[in-house]
Order: sequence, then C-alpha cells, then structure tokens
Amino acid sequence: MSKRILVVEDQEDNRRIVRDLLTSAGYEMIEAVNGEEGVAMAQTDRPDLILMDIQLPGLDGYEATRRIKANPALRQIPIIAVTSYALSGDDAKAMAAGCDAYVTKPFSPRLLLAKIREYLP
Repeated sequence: MSKRILVVEDQEDNRRIVRDLLTSAGYEMIEAVNGEEGVAMAQTDRPDLILMDIQLPGLDGYEATRRIKANPALRQIPIIAVTSYALSGDDAKAMAAGCDAYVTKPFSPRLLLAKIREYLP
C-alpha cells in the first residue's frame, strides 16, 4: 500500500509541482489549502507524513503544526515544513512549533524526496 502524504499549501502551482513529484515517486497525495483544513484532514485522513507550508491564509503553518502535534493520536506523524521563509532562525521557529524537518522553497525535487524518504523509508 502506498504511503499517504498530506500537502498543506495554498498556492495551486506549488501543489501541482509537489503532486507530480509525489505521484511519480509512488506516494498518494491529499491536499489542504489552509491551516484549518490541514488540521482537519490530519485528524480524518491520518496521513503518513505532512508537508506543511508556513505562510498560509488564516491559521498559519506554525499554529497548524502545534495543533496537530498537540493531539496524541496525531503526534507521531512527521511534519516537514516546506516554506519560502529562509531567514536565520526561521528553521528553529518551525522546529519549535513541532516540525520534524525544514525545506526551503524553491526546493530541489531530489532533495525533497530524499527528506521524505528519511521519514517514509
């Protein structure tokens, strides 16, 4: 059975790039366009991994991550921040919110897949 990855990303172009990458690598992808939807889908769909944008409308990726990690049933799901926030300290802020890893945009598809495979061998 293929692993299911929840992608929380508000930009359709970015979702399409990730969708093509994940499906070509054999993963099943489900999509949320904002933080609230991401938290709800994490609860209902129980993905194997979450790719979380940080800059989202409404509930940002930091808070969405905190809410997911605060739920004991979801705490073990790895969350990789995929964000254009690349200033000094942004990675630490993502990790403090509960992200397990941090990838900056624009990302190398090969490097993103390698990071995903660290959590989903």
